[in-house]
Amino acid sequence: MTIDKIALRISKLRLQKNVSARNMSLSLGQNEGYINRIENKNSYPTMQSFFYICEYLGITPMQFFDFDDTWPTETNSLLEEMKKLDNKLIRLILDLVKEINKLKRK
Repeated sequence: MTIDKIALRISKLRLQKNVSARNMSLSLGQNEGYINRIENKNSYPTMQSFFYICEYLGITPMQFFDFDDTWPTETNSLLEEMKKLDNKLIRLILDLVKEINKLKRK
């Protein structure tokens, strides 16, 4: 794991949340340049700060490192809604998503 990947991931997720680096830093209880320093690869977050960053972004640490999931907060919302459905509806939605992905590959 490189600081480049961590910096880029924080930046992308922060932008998806539509919040400035300054406001995110202050919301985390840090000085206003904290997130900016991480995103510019001048600093790593401490482990405790990393957990706060994940909490702030509304994702788990595991989701943070799942670089294939470009929209983890939306994935969370989708999964929470899917849990409310019965098996038949879940299978229908799964089949639909598979068909959409097939079309995307063409």
